[in-house]
Amino acid sequence: MTTPARGFTLVVLAALCWGTSGVAGDAVLRRTDLDPLDVAWHRMAVGAVVLVGLHLARRRPVGTGGARGRLLLVGLGLGAYQAAYFLAVGAAGVSIATLVALGAAPLLIAVGGTVLGHGRPDRATVVALAVALVGLVLLVGVSAAEDTGSAVLLGALTALGCAVAYAAVVLTSSRVPAGVPTTTVGFAVGALALTPVALLAGLDTTGDPVALALLVYLGAVPSALAYGLFFTGVRAVPAAVVSIVTLLEPLTATALATVLLGERLAPTALVGGLLMLGAVAGLYLRRMGDSNSRGLAPNPLSKRAP
Repeated sequence: MTTPARGFTLVVLAALCWGTSGVAGDAVLRRTDLDPLDVAWHRMAVGAVVLVGLHLARRRPVGTGGARGRLLLVGLGLGAYQAAYFLAVGAAGVSIATLVALGAAPLLIAVGGTVLGHGRPDRATVVALAVALVGLVLLVGVSAAEDTGSAVLLGALTALGCAVAYAAVVLTSSRVPAGVPTTTVGFAVGALALTPVALLAGLDTTGDPVALALLVYLGAVPSALAYGLFFTGVRAVPAAVVSIVTLLEPLTATALATVLLGERLAPTALVGGLLMLGAVAGLYLRRMGDSNSRGLAPNPLSKRAP
């Protein structure tokens, strides 16, 4: 059984893995003629092959636990999320797409959780959400005012659709019974659903060995591994908290871009990153304290903790 503290840690690790996908995807786009939809399809397809292969190697039956409809929605949401995000990046740029997609998702998840009867977020979660969103705005930065063309508006709307798809995945996956291979089924369904869309758009591949290695990495680590961690942890962590923790993804991506690509953060961006880290750290300490009080997990700040 996954405890709240362990679930929180798994979601954090998933967000950190996701944060590496931006640099890897950018490298593929720079080295090849692939477009964003091609990269999204390769990521989903490789992830599905890895997950299905591992599942078959373990010779475990694929039980749905009576959640076929939810698994179908998770798979469609994953495919839509990948396609919408990369299309939004192509239309409006990384900053606007990331801000709209990851900034709107926590609000949609909080509202959706309330509508579905999950209860209203507690005060600590609401405060952390507000702090994290302010930090995200400062970290990412928006240059939409410099370009009022229709492409930016279309990209922002597409990113909003990405946020809706992500919120649906989070809310739906948290209601899938434990023991069901959510990640494997979700990626298989998502890859199948995205294939005809990519083919109609003119799916292209590459023979560049470095690009191929990066595409395999995108499918194996930020996809198969990260979503496996995510779907395991999300069952023990409230959806609103999950949405805040995953804001670590743009923070990780920005840090990697600074180190590997030579980008430099403005002072306001550094403040934003600290706010996001503070929101996540505060939630972590609170969840660990709650788990300890219920006897679910040791408090890491206690001298008696192993």
